[in-house]
This record gives sequence, C-alpha cells and structure tokens, in this order.
Amino acid sequence: MMTISDDLAATPIEALLPHRGTMLLLDCVSEATHDTVTAWAQVRSHAWYANAQGAMPAWIGIELMSQAIAAHVSIALARLHKPPRPGVLLGTRCYDARVSAFASGAQLRIDAREVLRDEQAGYGAYECTISHAGELYAQAVVKAFQPADFQAFIAKGLNP
Repeated sequence: MMTISDDLAATPIEALLPHRGTMLLLDCVSEATHDTVTAWAQVRSHAWYANAQGAMPAWIGIELMSQAIAAHVSIALARLHKPPRPGVLLGTRCYDARVSAFASGAQLRIDAREVLRDEQAGYGAYECTISHAGELYAQAVVKAFQPADFQAFIAKGLNP
C-alpha cells in the first residue's frame, strides 16, 4: 500500500485546502493512497460551531468529509506536480450520523475512499466515514465536482 510521501506528510493543511480561518476544520492528513485519505480534526469547544456543551453538531460532518476529499484531490494533483484547484460539494443522498454531536475535545478521524472519478467531466464520489476512538460516528457517499474553469463556473451560477 502506497502511503503519503514524507514531504506531503509534512505539508501544512493550509497548503492542501483553500479554507482559511474558522472554516478550516481539518488539522492534518496522516495518510493518502491513490484512492484513499485519512484526515484528522479536533472538536474545539470555543469554535464558531460549538453548542452549549462545546460539541460540534453532527451535521457539520459533511463539511469534514468534503474537506478530506479536497485534501485527497490536492495530494493527487501534487503528485502530478500540479497546483490544487477549487471544487464544490454536490451533496449526498444519505448522511447517516449515529450521534447528534461530536464531543468537545474529540479527535475525529475522517476516512474517504474514492469510488468514482470522471477526470474529463470533473465529477467524483467518495465513501466517507467519521470515527472517534474506533467508534463509527457518521458515514456517507459524498459527490463532488471540480470544474475545469472554476471562475467561469461560479460566474455562470451567479448569472444564469
């Protein structure tokens, strides 16, 4: 099994994702293969998403999964000596959360496995899970789109 190279393992998460500030939810990527990625995120009790108990509502898990997918795509592009490109979350048919919130301080493991990729069209699908201490917290098949020209895609969406 090919794992993430030493140089990519040392890469700050900010180099893999376009998210900044409070919207950057992942802390790091620990492993990546041709079709999988493992990322980590700690639930912070004073973050913008924290509820009264300092927990992260489980519905934010879809964003954790999306950021893990984005990191995987960035790593794949880096291996080809290409820069990261923006993409968008298309959605999921079923996001199955087994908890209502992720506890304050929890170290969440986010695993994503590519199950479909159409390079020409820019579409992909990933089977994703979120777990903590070996316990499955959430799962979904997440679909994403990476347009060839992101700015044109956004402009078209804003001006149909």
